[in-house]
Amino acid sequence: MTLHVDSPAAPPRPGPRRPAGRRGPRRGSGWARFDLRATPYFLVSPYFLLFAIFGIFPLGYTLWVSLHEWELAGDKTLVGLDNYIELITDEAFWNAVFNTLGMFVMSTIPQLVLALLLANALNKRIRGRLFFRLGVLLPLITSVVAVAVVFTQLYGRDYGMINWFLSFFGVDAINWQNEKWSSWIAISTMIDWRWTGYNAIILLAAMQTIPKDLYEAAAIDGATPRRQFWQITIPMLRPTIIFVVFISTIGGLTLFTEPVMFDGNPTMSGGATGQYQTVAMFIVKEAFRDFDFGYAAAASWLLFALILIGTLINYSFTRRIGGSK
Repeated sequence: MTLHVDSPAAPPRPGPRRPAGRRGPRRGSGWARFDLRATPYFLVSPYFLLFAIFGIFPLGYTLWVSLHEWELAGDKTLVGLDNYIELITDEAFWNAVFNTLGMFVMSTIPQLVLALLLANALNKRIRGRLFFRLGVLLPLITSVVAVAVVFTQLYGRDYGMINWFLSFFGVDAINWQNEKWSSWIAISTMIDWRWTGYNAIILLAAMQTIPKDLYEAAAIDGATPRRQFWQITIPMLRPTIIFVVFISTIGGLTLFTEPVMFDGNPTMSGGATGQYQTVAMFIVKEAFRDFDFGYAAAASWLLFALILIGTLINYSFTRRIGGSK
């Protein structure tokens, strides 16, 4: 008997190889590269175009106006830095700056502290969390004019509820609009009531992104809820706290509607002696009551510098939360 052993199959012959480094032409490769590079710029261009029209151009034009003695009829005379020099020595302007800073401190610090505590409470497992979370936004959707009218009545001298409540403690009726400290308190509570919930929702959204594993590990190690709040929650919220501080600084230093409605006087004087006139009110008064647009434009640029300085100071404090990076 003869055994037949099949021979192994011959390997297939390789076909002609294309020289290395050379690829065949791909259709649309140039357009694809252009599309990948140009599409992002095309999508973001509307924002920058609108910002250039409604942001950069007004800034530059306001700077140009601030260098002139600019009247309502369009008569203008180039005066250089005279408007800025006059502003630096203007007691009314510095009074407005002092009022703005005072109300900013009295309203912003309690507002941020209350917002942080409120956000931490809403982050707990409590009944009706959705109801309370929606409830803190109700002041935000209320008209600013309506809020100002209600608070003006609350702080009324003769029939205001605040004076009625203080009378139980033997406090005489306070004319809240007559003094700096009293008018600042009234306006600050108005601001806090409106914006505390808004900041609390932003902080709450940031709290919900913190991994729960950190809290579980801290609880296993014996950390109390208070220590977890200061050692985990606050450091993890540092970027959000910086953002909230920034927008609160800008909003506080451009304060306008609340003191205007509290005053109820279209002259923008901020009281008989300007006791609660803000820089924004000072700018509007100079521009649209005294019709000195050059002086008002210079004041607006000094307000911009004040906001920039205030933002940098607040950033230097808030960046230290949880350790500087």
